[in-house]
Parts: sequence; C-alpha cells; structure tokens
Amino acid sequence: MRSTTVELRTIAGTEAVLGWANGHTVVVDRPEGAAGGQGLGFNGSQLLSLALGGCFCNDLRYTAETMGVKIGAIAVTVKLDMDGAPLLSQAAAMTVHVEMLDGSDPTALIEASKKKCMVSNSLRRGFPVEIAQV
Repeated sequence: MRSTTVELRTIAGTEAVLGWANGHTVVVDRPEGAAGGQGLGFNGSQLLSLALGGCFCNDLRYTAETMGVKIGAIAVTVKLDMDGAPLLSQAAAMTVHVEMLDGSDPTALIEASKKKCMVSNSLRRGFPVEIAQV
C-alpha cells in the first residue's frame, strides 16, 4: 500500500498554518475575520476543490501519455456545494476542457481519466478518517 504524509504547523504571528510535502508548500487559513482568519491562504473547501481538480488535471496528462496522444491547454472548474451544521460537502461538479494538439475530440481521454482519478473515486466511495490526539 502506498501512502502520503503532509505536515502542517502554525505560521508565527498568525493563526494560519503552513502545510508541506516534499518541498512544496501551501498556506491554509480562514477568510479574513472568520475565527481569527486573515485570508492568508486557502480554506478547507478550496483545498478539497483544488485536490479534486488538480488530481484530474494530472490524470489527464497520465492518461494522454498512456494513450499516446498529445494535449495542450487544460481548463478545469470545480464547484463544491456545501450545507449543514457542521458544514459538509454535498456535491461537486467539474467542467473540463482539453485541447488536443491534433484537433481530435478529447471525449475518450476525459472518460478514461475519470476512471483513474484517485481523488474523485475516493470521494465517491468514501473512506475512514481517524483523528487522534498526540
């Protein structure tokens, strides 16, 4: 089984956190004025949406390589609907535009990528999440 670990720590002088993995970083915060947030970075719903869209963008590239086709620009928009207390994600909708360098129809590439996308498939199926105090 493969796994990924990320770390998050408070950024001194703020209530935001810096997250990192393998030399890549991201700032996580709440909107300005919300529970001490300063709007310094992405909130959880934005990160979830970025994970969904970013994973799909990567899978488009992986799938194109496997299929032996070349793609140019990718444009993806993710809309995450949330409701309730506590606030929970209710649905996500992703729109995808892929430029095929040979001018062909990208439908087969997009459909094959849907089958591979780890984040979307994981969210659809659900998985246990454990939270432990140290």
